[in-house]
Amino acid sequence: MRARSAVFDLYGDHLAPHGYWAPISGVITLLNACGIAAPATRTAVSRITSQGWLEPVSRNAVRGYAATPAGRERLSEAWARIYRPTTADWDGRWQVVVTGRPVDRGQRDRVTATLGYLGYGRIAPQTWLAARPAPELASSLDGLGIDYSAFTTTDLPDAPQVVARTWDLTELAASYRAFATDTRQLRNRVSRTLDPQDAYPVRASLLHRWRKFLFVDPALPVEVLPEGWPGQSARDLFLEVADQLLPPARIFVTDALAAAGAPATDPTSAEDTQR
Repeated sequence: MRARSAVFDLYGDHLAPHGYWAPISGVITLLNACGIAAPATRTAVSRITSQGWLEPVSRNAVRGYAATPAGRERLSEAWARIYRPTTADWDGRWQVVVTGRPVDRGQRDRVTATLGYLGYGRIAPQTWLAARPAPELASSLDGLGIDYSAFTTTDLPDAPQVVARTWDLTELAASYRAFATDTRQLRNRVSRTLDPQDAYPVRASLLHRWRKFLFVDPALPVEVLPEGWPGQSARDLFLEVADQLLPPARIFVTDALAAAGAPATDPTSAEDTQR
């Protein structure tokens, strides 16, 4: 688990009741529980701040960092995808996106990573396909400084074959099956409630591994997926075990933030929309 990913996971998974804010010393404590040293955490927070996702904010004279409006939007969208119980219904329409020519390799790589995260697969050098329009497509590409045009169509002959050529579903299915095998073993391990200091890093590791699917799974409709697709059963296992681990993990987070000087907050706050 890298520090940057662990910071995003902490903010998205636990800090909504705290207004997406935490003392920097509390962030260091929580990432240290996952085996990440303080210098790596400070570097990750600094870089995430320079990218516009976090900003320095002090509360009650305690130095900390809060998610920016853009950061809150990205965290909220990501965690909605992580914890949704099923893939959304499909209306039979595909979206095709044609991007402008990148100015350099760096911009090209950022466009590729961003569109992949949003569920788009490349079908030509600057042409992308998705089963559903991503609500944040415009803001994401505008932020990268890339022009684009988009249209929807229901006319996609041989859709399963197009899908198979666009995405490596064989490798994705194997990843889901491996995740499910490991998570079943973890479910047996956590059948008894873990102590908070043990539950937090276990849940963080589970979440970190599941979150990787956001970057490789385009959330395709069942109509074009191979028979016996393992994605939903893997999702069910993840949600079950994550729910088991959440109460003790949340206690550990709350205690760590309080020890770092964070103001008390209601753990059932309406702003806490995560599972």
